[in-house]
Amino acid sequence: MKILIIGPSWVGDMVMSQSLYITLKQQHPKAIIDVMAPAWCKPILERMPEVNQAIEMPLGHGDFNLLGRRALGKELKNNNYTHAYICPNSAKSALIPWFAGIPVRTGWKGEMRYGLLNDLRPNKKAFQYMVERYVALAHPKSEMIDSSSLGGLENLPRPTLSIDAEVQKNTLEKFSLSLDKPVLGLCPGAEFGPAKQWPVEHYAAVANEMINRGHQVWLFGSAKDKETTESIKALVDADNQAAVFNLAGDTSLIEAVDLLAACKTVVSNDSGLMHVAAAVGCHVVGVYGSTSPKYTPPLAEKVDIVSTDIECRPCFKRECPLGHLKCLKELEASSVIACIK
Repeated sequence: MKILIIGPSWVGDMVMSQSLYITLKQQHPKAIIDVMAPAWCKPILERMPEVNQAIEMPLGHGDFNLLGRRALGKELKNNNYTHAYICPNSAKSALIPWFAGIPVRTGWKGEMRYGLLNDLRPNKKAFQYMVERYVALAHPKSEMIDSSSLGGLENLPRPTLSIDAEVQKNTLEKFSLSLDKPVLGLCPGAEFGPAKQWPVEHYAAVANEMINRGHQVWLFGSAKDKETTESIKALVDADNQAAVFNLAGDTSLIEAVDLLAACKTVVSNDSGLMHVAAAVGCHVVGVYGSTSPKYTPPLAEKVDIVSTDIECRPCFKRECPLGHLKCLKELEASSVIACIK
């Protein structure tokens, strides 16, 4: 088998999709798996031993560009792929394998994909977790009735990103970091929107308490999260701020992967970095506001989920439709500290 995967566009989804690649390799050890994905996901794919090659998707997210997709498909035709698996649900994501003439094209029923996919799976909602939906594509359609067909979440292969000790050591040196104290990682950002973001004062309270207990704190995120992480550090007691290292916006994604792997525990909103932390073996404390761990839980060996029981959650909205954000504001720092302890 020579397989082309059209990968997801988001970091967290890309990490979870590794469970599909692992399953395919278990079924077909000699299979060659190439994954097409946006440039920002490419470093993640390079840490997945199941992936032969990461192919950069040159078209922007949301860009239909029929002629561009046709040209990409024609170019890939020379690779003689036998199978394609399409992770996104859009029609445009199924065009490239179709133009490439790949004989078997597998994916879930989505927007106008009839014909583009010839192994169309109609029952996506019968699988509760996103990772189940990825893994189910590796199995024959006739066997994939619902979640029970896969034997439960605990029986699925977990994403596991490889870490090179020498590269990790160089990354620690680059940012003048040491491991002389246990590291608590905090990931306070969320690309999805503010309804996923636990308040900065709660993150600061966790940081303060854990520093008092002998930890150091590393703050992770993109450049967009810099203001948030600076606010957290500023709220930490003045005597403790020297133990807070704000890395947001300074590391590349792959540097963040290596540094997260050095953390003992990571506290994170439901975000891409939460799934990265799970895939590098951290104890993950997942903070859930508008979303639910019943769809995209962190797939780590040791996981704690914290959320409130407020009746309006999960609403899956980017911003609180009621304007009060109680699902996150009323989630006290003490509940997260208890999980770390």
